[in-house]
Amino acid sequence: MPLDVVLDPAVDPALLPAMIVPARTALLIIDVQEDFVSPAGAAGRWGVDLGVFAAPIGRIQALIAAARAAGVTAVFVRVVTRAETDCDALKNLHARKGRPPAAVAICRAGSTGADYYRISPEAGDWEIEKPLYSSFVGTDLDERLRAAGIGTLVVVGFTSDCCVDCTVRDAFHRNYDVFVVADACAAYEESLHIGALDALSKNCAMLTETAAVLAAWKEGLLF
Repeated sequence: MPLDVVLDPAVDPALLPAMIVPARTALLIIDVQEDFVSPAGAAGRWGVDLGVFAAPIGRIQALIAAARAAGVTAVFVRVVTRAETDCDALKNLHARKGRPPAAVAICRAGSTGADYYRISPEAGDWEIEKPLYSSFVGTDLDERLRAAGIGTLVVVGFTSDCCVDCTVRDAFHRNYDVFVVADACAAYEESLHIGALDALSKNCAMLTETAAVLAAWKEGLLF
């Protein structure tokens, strides 16, 4: 997909505060983990260029701090896998692609690969452990959000084309208003990042940027 594709326009920053009111909004921070984005993790050991993640991680850190200050619920989501819960579909997919069985063994429970990278939850934050891609499948995220009266999600993290994409689609189908912070997400290939944002913005989410969200949450304290 060409990188000069025209995405749906981002939300007007002037209108954003009323859309992501802190008391009714959660910041979903997806898969900022050692195995995915740290040079010491699995992707780093495989020789993947992880430079694309540095700037988005810095923006995620700023968004977490702003969320806490504004009273937005910060939800730290991460993959934690176990041999006994590895799904057959994933194992079959890897096998049919010629990958070794060990390919599914990333972000294993109890390993450093499952740890957060450059971020960490604090008292009052939520933590969600998921077995695969979507933050809603195999978790109690939906129940917790509804119990807290949260109907709007601001989504950041990795990767745009996989776990962010799956989470956003599932959130939309569960009747949440979803905003993807485009510059606080990334993928291993720029074309995948752009393609994911393009598809999501056309079908089930609004795009925004870090600066607009930071400003909105300062104003959103007035609502």
